[in-house]
Amino acid sequence: MAGVAGGLVWLSFAVALAMALLTAFSYAELVTKYPRAGGSAVYAERAFKSPLVAFLVGFCMLSAGVVSAAGLSLAFTGEYLTAFLDVPQVPAAIVFLVIVALVNAWGIKESLRANVAMTLIESAGLVLVIVLGAWVIGRGDADLGGAFSAPEGTSVGVAVLGSALIAFYSFVGFETSANLAEEVRDVSRVYPRALLGSLLTAGVVYVLIGFIAPAVVPPAELADSTGPLLDVVRVAGGVNPEMFAVIALVAVANVALLTMIMASRLAFGMAERGLLPTPLQRVLLRRRTPGVAIVVTTLVAIVLAVTGELVDLASTVVLLLLFVFLSTNVAVLVLRKDAVDHEHFRAPTAIPVLAIVSCLVLLTRQEPQHWGLAAILLAVGVVLFLVTRKVSRVNPDSEVEPSTRAR
Repeated sequence: MAGVAGGLVWLSFAVALAMALLTAFSYAELVTKYPRAGGSAVYAERAFKSPLVAFLVGFCMLSAGVVSAAGLSLAFTGEYLTAFLDVPQVPAAIVFLVIVALVNAWGIKESLRANVAMTLIESAGLVLVIVLGAWVIGRGDADLGGAFSAPEGTSVGVAVLGSALIAFYSFVGFETSANLAEEVRDVSRVYPRALLGSLLTAGVVYVLIGFIAPAVVPPAELADSTGPLLDVVRVAGGVNPEMFAVIALVAVANVALLTMIMASRLAFGMAERGLLPTPLQRVLLRRRTPGVAIVVTTLVAIVLAVTGELVDLASTVVLLLLFVFLSTNVAVLVLRKDAVDHEHFRAPTAIPVLAIVSCLVLLTRQEPQHWGLAAILLAVGVVLFLVTRKVSRVNPDSEVEPSTRAR
């Protein structure tokens, strides 16, 4: 982000947060209106009455998860890891993805317990960066002008918007919360508060970090670093950089694990609905986890990690999710005519309209290589969809034995 927007990283985070909040209002309405619907693919199916459109929305979400995991594996094996081990990045990324797959296959309860612990560590690390950065500013060793320095050779608006495209990656995880609507008591009251409150909380943290980092470390150095927050800690002193490197590694591993849990379960669920090949329904007999889906999504992530770059992968995730968000924002308007028999959150009509505009604006900032990777992934998805439909028509009674289904 610093390489694109200079010191205006904080402003890019604020713009990305505003855009994410617009789409979050649409999710708040649809989740409380259809608390058992289960996500963007089902909203698309309800709104557009097209199995192919619903499949493409779901497959965009699935692809985004796999691409995200590949990017996170590269982030994990950057400077945060080399603070301890001097190992080649690509082999280390492969090992990292295999370990994540093993934890994923271990069991959902075990995986989510690990997530809770890692989230606490991750949050503490982000707060630590803010505190240490404030300490550097307070003692007069920071350059506050660095946080307001714009990059040369481009306008501030173009630079901030380009950086916001990367920052948007920090806020897109809220989509997965739609799949937990059935677990929420009084969803119409609780879910909107939880969704918008958590986004605002994350936004405040990221905006503060986006201001502190370029004030403490020159933006040019941040742009060239694979461990920028570690650089902030080193300048502050008083904290062992290796301890923070551990926190950063835990944070990246946490997001990668959650992402692969989502991707493997989504692949499993789409296979159960006849949208992806039947073998993806197979589960490990003892652990009851979707073993085939875990293996397939991990292999695809490994290929992407070997062939891709971190920024390109992150931007491709945003591109794929922009299609998901665009579909959801249109669906909330289309489904306004569909009445339900309970009270639910209703977003002002202008908000999903502005959300559609924001998605289209961010799509215009994507570079050709990101469109190319997304197109390849979606083409693979369409082929799988057509083959699965053809096989289903040839053998409509084929299904996985009950003993091999996930509980």
